[in-house]
Amino acid sequence: MITLADLAALQNAHGEAWASPVAPVVLPGPRGSVVIGDGPVTLMGCVNLSRDSTYRESVATSPADAVRIGRVQAAQGAAIIDLGAESSTARAARVSADDQIAALVPAVKGLAEEAVVSVETYEPAVVRACLDAGARILNMTGREHEDEMLALAAEYDAAVVLCFGETANVREIADVPPGADPIPVLLDHFAPRLTHARSLGVDKIVIDPGMGFYYGNLVDPLTRARHQARVLAQGFRLRPLGVPVCNAVPHTYDLFGDEFRKAEGFYGVFAALGGTHLVRTHEVAHLRVVLRGLDELTVR
Repeated sequence: MITLADLAALQNAHGEAWASPVAPVVLPGPRGSVVIGDGPVTLMGCVNLSRDSTYRESVATSPADAVRIGRVQAAQGAAIIDLGAESSTARAARVSADDQIAALVPAVKGLAEEAVVSVETYEPAVVRACLDAGARILNMTGREHEDEMLALAAEYDAAVVLCFGETANVREIADVPPGADPIPVLLDHFAPRLTHARSLGVDKIVIDPGMGFYYGNLVDPLTRARHQARVLAQGFRLRPLGVPVCNAVPHTYDLFGDEFRKAEGFYGVFAALGGTHLVRTHEVAHLRVVLRGLDELTVR
């Protein structure tokens, strides 16, 4: 159960983290600069070019379809559109670098004049092709080629989203480290990676605690949902790292059933109150009005 007393205790124990400065990530966009980390929460729409993706409503059947969906999300309020050609679910089929490039590059070119485009991948060849095509953000979902991908981001002056994880890519099933408090693990994980990324010339960095990925010890849906809500509500404790925080908001089907499309708005409240700067969502229109409601009511 989440109570006001719980939230008050969280603030009393860790409230000083709110005072830690965060360096905003500023990116040129077709409609002006996009700022992550300073001001209102930034929305990142999600378009999946893999039919293995579990969120069917965001699946594009072709690059042209991805452009259409991305344009709709941009019109709904997404400043960034995140494209991926391989589902991150553990049972999804792997997609070769060549096939990822064939799917992603036309979509990137078609959307670069509509919004800032992010590409989710763990393959350096895909990174280069998509940055050449106009992508401005690399959403890194694997560690195997991390140095090469960071070097490419520096070469193109692109931003990077560093996702939590130690495996070659997040499709390889791993466990969330045990313990009642997940934040120290996240702090210890990201601090050296941030230092290393900067040493390779990357200066636009966002971190993602990985709440959208599959973990071997979070198979039970309600156990997983409780862990996700706990991390979302405490994103502000990552502020001492000095960079913006991105969170993918969940859609717990076992809780929401046939109303699961409302779930991301529910979790978006936890994310916003917890200090998330960038929210990755399949439901841009719904998140936009939820976040507007929080702003208009000055609920913080």
